[in-house]
Amino acid sequence: MSFIHIFLLAAIQGITEFLPVSSSGHLILVPYFTGFPDQGQFIDIAVHVGTLGAIILYFRKESMLAFAGLAHLATGRTKTPAAKLAILLIVATIPVIVVGLILKLTGLSDQMRNIRVIGWTMLGFGILLYVMDRRGSEQKTYTDWTMADTIKLGLWQALALIPGTSRSGAVITGTRALGYNRRDGARISMLMSIPTIIASGTLLGIKAIGTADAQAVRDGAIAAGITFVFALIALSLMMRLLRSVSFTPYVIYRVLLGSILLWIGYS
Repeated sequence: MSFIHIFLLAAIQGITEFLPVSSSGHLILVPYFTGFPDQGQFIDIAVHVGTLGAIILYFRKESMLAFAGLAHLATGRTKTPAAKLAILLIVATIPVIVVGLILKLTGLSDQMRNIRVIGWTMLGFGILLYVMDRRGSEQKTYTDWTMADTIKLGLWQALALIPGTSRSGAVITGTRALGYNRRDGARISMLMSIPTIIASGTLLGIKAIGTADAQAVRDGAIAAGITFVFALIALSLMMRLLRSVSFTPYVIYRVLLGSILLWIGYS
């Protein structure tokens, strides 16, 4: 792969992974508009590793607490704050794993990778985010995160397996519908991405590792590093902006892009 191709993929993944605009949808669109070949699963894994590193660094306190919670659960300590957070993240990830396996086994995951599907989900879920952001209260905070809400948010996250939906966008929409304030809703969404990225990366890694060579490893390392930088910047900016700005700018972007994609897809 050329450096320009790697840089483009890494920048797109890094910028869009945590914004409610769908990183997977943007990556699928790259061959449509650039003529570059499909990057392959190894690069997909690499850019996700980059975003995973960014979110663990940014939310390092919560991340370390969650990892400590796994150790607590392994030793039978299920009532600690760390164990509670680990359980919430595990439960939140179950729906996306189950639905993901179903879509993969039935072949629907490949069938949905087209410009029309992405156009409709960009448009539809963008409008849904706007409605929930406007109607939702801001009474709940991160400390109000319960198991009941986790199950609901896990189902919202599973919807993001439809290309163009956006994992962060779907979960943020769910948190706003449940009454969480914008910053804490985004915080929950980001933390939920950690086990999801690890799970999806592991599944892809098992399949792709046998085909990787030295060149692919080099390209992957470069892609992961560039993605990490862009993801950290994008995440930091979004969390700062949410102190004073709603999700409307992202909605406008989604509606515009979705409309353009539908025009292209049906013309």
